[in-house]
Amino acid sequence: MSDLFDQVTSDQDIFKKLLSKVPGFKGYIERENRRSSDKLLRGMVAERYEEQWGRISGLQRDLISEGGLVYIDDLESAAIKLRQFIDRVKTATYGYAGLFDAVKVREDELQKMYQYDLSLLDGAEEVKRAVDNVEASMGSEGLPASIRHLTSLAQNMVELFNRRAEVITQGEEPAA
Repeated sequence: MSDLFDQVTSDQDIFKKLLSKVPGFKGYIERENRRSSDKLLRGMVAERYEEQWGRISGLQRDLISEGGLVYIDDLESAAIKLRQFIDRVKTATYGYAGLFDAVKVREDELQKMYQYDLSLLDGAEEVKRAVDNVEASMGSEGLPASIRHLTSLAQNMVELFNRRAEVITQGEEPAA
């Protein structure tokens, strides 16, 4: 977490550094830096899941060429759910409203949201293993079960991201 935040703060221009010395602006600058960190982190999260979504597309092509048309719709369901999750990660609002916006996010809430987004990276590894399992199950009787597991996991990621808003609205990290 601190690596991304450090990267953002080290890239500050001289104007932001000067404003951070003005009473009252330091907290604003820090929140803006955390907001930028959140954006970077969500970009990383989306990228990790994009890799797996691309692998699913490849597996669909393989299934077509191997005559496994009966499984295409099921695998497409997993791909759609994963794509939905990726799109939500990419387009989610940042963790802090602007200086003059009516809704403010406190620093501790922003920190929790950042940690929540960071935990989404763990899910990327689980999705990778599920895609690996689908790939390994190609041509076997275990294929339907591996596709169902992947679809369920993709749906869980969508639901997990949907609960992200609770970090702001309730000020608590939701249970995974």
